[in-house]
Amino acid sequence: MSQSRRLKLGLPAGSLQESTAQLFRRAGFNITFQSRSYYPHIDDPELSCVLIRAQEMARYVEQGAIDAGLTGYDWIVENGADVIEVCELVYSKVSRRPVRWVLAVPEDSPVQSVHDLQGKRIATEAVNLTRQYLARHGVEAHVEFSWGATEVKPPELADAIVEVTETGSSLRANKLRIVDTVLVSTPRLIANREAWQDEWKRRKIEDIALLLRAAIAAESKVGLMMNVPRDRLDDVLAVLPALQRPTVSSLAEPGWVDVMTVVDEHIVRDIIPKLKAAGAQGIVEFPLNKVIE
Repeated sequence: MSQSRRLKLGLPAGSLQESTAQLFRRAGFNITFQSRSYYPHIDDPELSCVLIRAQEMARYVEQGAIDAGLTGYDWIVENGADVIEVCELVYSKVSRRPVRWVLAVPEDSPVQSVHDLQGKRIATEAVNLTRQYLARHGVEAHVEFSWGATEVKPPELADAIVEVTETGSSLRANKLRIVDTVLVSTPRLIANREAWQDEWKRRKIEDIALLLRAAIAAESKVGLMMNVPRDRLDDVLAVLPALQRPTVSSLAEPGWVDVMTVVDEHIVRDIIPKLKAAGAQGIVEFPLNKVIE
């Protein structure tokens, strides 16, 4: 296979690395990491993977060093990267909730809004993002890059911080109070503009996006299969969510049908007893790998 027929795909190293690999596995790609190697193996000969820090991903995609990659919307904004945002992928290292970049200060700080930080010092890893936020509010403050452990810098080394959080637990543990949300971010699949114009690469990227989104959609759903007497079919269908369109097939045994549907996992424990009472038999719940709308 020629090199031109292989898509160079960047995977985020660090906190999102394993959750990204799990997402790809559910999508049908087997990714394995080798010790001390930044080039994971993937069981698709049309893909070549490299591990890159999410903070740098958008820059390398924009420059064409890689054709496509996964990174957070926050790092696209931070780098001011001119890339194609193919799709949003709501997954993370802790939960499926988006992450937030927040402005935080010590619990006993007099600061109540961003306007109270005029002329003050703010520490953050997302310097450009923070400067854009301050500019939107007409506030001038000194923004300095933080190399890590940002939560410990107030009040001695900074008046405030802009830090990323999913749950806020680390901020609370360090006795910090959230003043405002600077940016809400979710992972995105992004593509280089030149690669996007290549018909083969674009189709490959779109196929990956389809499978990843299908894997995410399947996370919260399960399949249900059951046998139903034909004269009780309306009663059983009335129990199922109205927006679902179950598949109904005739069985070899006269007077019986097979019903198969997909439902949200959190309602299964409530509807299975109701399905049984409505006349369903042989009810089977099964997991789903992908759901494609």
